[in-house]
Amino acid sequence: MTEKFFRKADSPLHVPESGPNGADAPSRAIYNAMGDDNIKAMLRDVYEKLGASAIAGMFPRELVRASEKSALFFIGLLGGPPVYMQTYGPPRMRARHLPFRITEAHRREWLACFYAVLEHPERYQFPEEHLEGFKKFLDGFSGWMVNTEEG
Repeated sequence: MTEKFFRKADSPLHVPESGPNGADAPSRAIYNAMGDDNIKAMLRDVYEKLGASAIAGMFPRELVRASEKSALFFIGLLGGPPVYMQTYGPPRMRARHLPFRITEAHRREWLACFYAVLEHPERYQFPEEHLEGFKKFLDGFSGWMVNTEEG
């Protein structure tokens, strides 16, 4: 991971106004439509895009492995078994991301990668009726990860 993406210990911490509950959770019915394999494929594709993005330096070189860990989080979030929690403990995503310098621009880049993958929901059997709600969740969730003012 590139050093420029790490937060300095003495840098001020930005706290988004939305707070941790800035987004409603996505429908748990999504998991029943997609299943483990499609969610994992979707996250592999997201991470492939992230690896070629302006924020690639935030992610480990082993993108497939990182995508698998992220997929476990999304599997539980979307209604599947809580494997992420059983394996890694409570998600506490903001706390897990605090070592990284995440600005609004970084958030927009992350969202663009995810949204690009979601342009083809049929590839993952993503239920169209839940797509807008999921995007709304991603928008609010990613907003809560921003921890550094631009500049």
